[in-house]
Amino acid sequence: MGAASLSTLDAIPRVDLLDGPTPIQRLERIERALGLADRGIRLYAKRDDLMSLGGGGNKLRKLEYHLGGALADGVDTVVSVGGVQSNHARLTAAAAARLGLACELFLARMVPRDGTDYERNGNVLLDDLFNARPSILAPGENALEHANARAQALRAAGHTVLVLPTGGSTPLGALGYARCAREIAQQEAQRGLRFDRVIVPNGSAGTQAGLVAGYAAMGRDTRSVRAYAVLAAEDRARETARDLANAALGLLGKEGTLTAGDIEVDGGELGDGYGVPTDAMVAAVRLMASQEGVLLDPVYSGKAFAGLLRDLRCGVVREGEDVLFVVTGGTPGLFAYREVFA
Repeated sequence: MGAASLSTLDAIPRVDLLDGPTPIQRLERIERALGLADRGIRLYAKRDDLMSLGGGGNKLRKLEYHLGGALADGVDTVVSVGGVQSNHARLTAAAAARLGLACELFLARMVPRDGTDYERNGNVLLDDLFNARPSILAPGENALEHANARAQALRAAGHTVLVLPTGGSTPLGALGYARCAREIAQQEAQRGLRFDRVIVPNGSAGTQAGLVAGYAAMGRDTRSVRAYAVLAAEDRARETARDLANAALGLLGKEGTLTAGDIEVDGGELGDGYGVPTDAMVAAVRLMASQEGVLLDPVYSGKAFAGLLRDLRCGVVREGEDVLFVVTGGTPGLFAYREVFA
């Protein structure tokens, strides 16, 4: 097996929203700051924040497959959902602008935050610049119900509509990170190394699920893909990732037999809930920025990197391991959390 075992990915409709493989960079200053050389541990970052479209981020990989299928089906309007500061909503709007599609967004109040910074800055500002129509819902309203009702009205008016769920995390969307798993394997071969761990956040679970499906298809250890839950509790996050990974494997023509034991999720960085800052997240964001000049977001990658730092301190990461941290983007969210970093 190996990267060639994922050739099925190339037969599934997809639109190119990236600029080729995203780079992998060594985090040498953080290695020195943490004294990792004495333990033979090497840290790398997979820069999925470095994409030219819409500010970049992991959601573009999922959108490549969602919108590839949509264009094949003649879709003219995309309707999607997310939280107020949804990275997925922002990148859906950007991709729709690139492809000449109309875009409407229904944003739910998933985080106990309000104020001008949160409701008008960051991703919300960009949604508008990308010519989407964002609607921030009242507390307790169901964004997907609003999206489906709007899609029904648009279809009645003669439009062909695609409705995307939170994070674009469907089996089809997860294929974007199965493709990323193949990309990582190819970059490993070019560098002559093999990562012992690949670190990601688990929000709507599509990123981890796709990587797990890709690793399973290539015959690699799926538990080397370690995620930190940032949305759901640990057990729920693990089950969602398992189900999505198995369904993604089915789309690849492979048997999905993964169990919960094949999925590595840590719930220790969730804190008080989705989008709620933690001291560990703030410290992790500051460390990455001050040592490497790389920006992490406060909702996803900041908490995931906090989890990795904890695992480095506690010895979960073993001597001699090569660790790849996937920077999933979301930089605009920092501006919505200005007071947290003040």
